[in-house]
Amino acid sequence: MIIGIPKEIKFDESRVGMTPAGVYELFRSGHQIIVENNAGLSVGYDNQSYIDAGATIVSDLADVYQQSQMIVKVNPPDPREYQYIKEKQIIFSSLHLCINPELAQALLESDCIAIAYETVTNDANQLPLLSPMSEVAGKLSVQAGAVILQKENGGAGILLGGVPGVKAANVVIIGGGVAGLNAARVASGMGADVTILDRNIDILKKIDNDFQGRIKTVYSNQLNIEKAVRGAHLVICAVLNRGAAAPKLLSRSLIREMKNGSVIVDITIDQGGSCETSMPTTLQKPTYEIDGVIHYCVTNMPGAVAKTSTLALTNATLPFVTEIASKGWKNAVITNKHIMNGLHICLGNVTYEAVARDLGYHYVDPKSLL
Repeated sequence: MIIGIPKEIKFDESRVGMTPAGVYELFRSGHQIIVENNAGLSVGYDNQSYIDAGATIVSDLADVYQQSQMIVKVNPPDPREYQYIKEKQIIFSSLHLCINPELAQALLESDCIAIAYETVTNDANQLPLLSPMSEVAGKLSVQAGAVILQKENGGAGILLGGVPGVKAANVVIIGGGVAGLNAARVASGMGADVTILDRNIDILKKIDNDFQGRIKTVYSNQLNIEKAVRGAHLVICAVLNRGAAAPKLLSRSLIREMKNGSVIVDITIDQGGSCETSMPTTLQKPTYEIDGVIHYCVTNMPGAVAKTSTLALTNATLPFVTEIASKGWKNAVITNKHIMNGLHICLGNVTYEAVARDLGYHYVDPKSLL
């Protein structure tokens, strides 16, 4: 199969869909790889490194799409890419269609096959392609929050870990999945007073056992969320709603009751955000203030550590890219239910229930198209 790796064109994005090492593995498996000029330069991979791995370099975005049967990229296709998507072309990337109706419409009109990183599963019913970026975002959320809490950045002037005789910051994490757990691990390691809320009792038990009480666990209901948030210096929103829009858990009125100079880091902004006050921001201008609360809502948080993120994402996606390329999309979906779980758009049909529900489309069972 001919696999295309375009240069990411989203603002503030330095990641690339595949490292030279990943390209080399695909090349050794008999596939042809097309890489856009300087696609990996921002993370230290020049054209020659891709050529040495077996890739062909093409001059621009249009060439990548025109020559490729499958596109592998980090971010959802940008509006500037819509015109190049072809019938029966495979788009393998993050999609987040529930908050991007324009992209959904473009993919439907193109009659392509769109497989979303965020809902591909594994045998443990986990999300192996979302997980590495969630790990990065979870760890970064605490790092970012700690800096924003500094007085010169608009925060309350609170040191996350405190000092002897002075209380540590109160960190509240909503969601105990991969992102939330990594955030809790980092915040606890820095000495913060950490509380994590989740609806899954088994997750709460595991956190309690693993951290031996160093992290407080609270069942997530609206009353408990509101109580915890009012007393927090740093709130990290990390609730995952698979393939669907994030639930709005923090109301505008609750934000008004938070401590002045406190910080919200909304990791869920890629799914629309968990706060009524959340609005997408960039790495260049990551924060804004509402009612005395500083909001950090960067839509591509892992892009801040682009090299680490690119390596981690390639490690996760490569087995699936190889399987799809080797079998073809139809056989890959038929023989691997985990790839089927990632199929959101197929030949003009919406094949993921949450996307159909949230955007008002008719849902088509993907099995009926195979």
